[in-house]
Amino acid sequence: MPDRAIALLLFIVTLDAAGIGLIMPVLPGLLDQLSDPASTPAHYGLLLSLYALAQCLAGPVLGALSDRYGRRPVLLASLAGAAVDYVVMAAAPALWVLYPGRILAGITGATGAVAAASIADAGDPSRRARR
Repeated sequence: MPDRAIALLLFIVTLDAAGIGLIMPVLPGLLDQLSDPASTPAHYGLLLSLYALAQCLAGPVLGALSDRYGRRPVLLASLAGAAVDYVVMAAAPALWVLYPGRILAGITGATGAVAAASIADAGDPSRRARR
């Protein structure tokens, strides 16, 4: 696997990681606008927990899908799902819309395993540990 392909895979994983880092500081203000400010901490914790749970549950599923259909389609679908989530989060008219959006983000954010499998599958097996 060329170094450009590895750099692209690492960029995808970094993009997914940055997604959670970008939403965390914005989410409390968004929750204040969409709900009672007194309930913001509860919604914030629940939304972050749902994201993490969805990511944890989706990792093995994405891995199995990538084994069956290929790594590239799964990575592209995950990026498309993340883009949909960003649009949903930006245009959310009500609080309930944020919940499926964060679950979708968790599902599509579990690309680390797929990217690692792509790197492990490619190239010379003697260089696998180096990569």
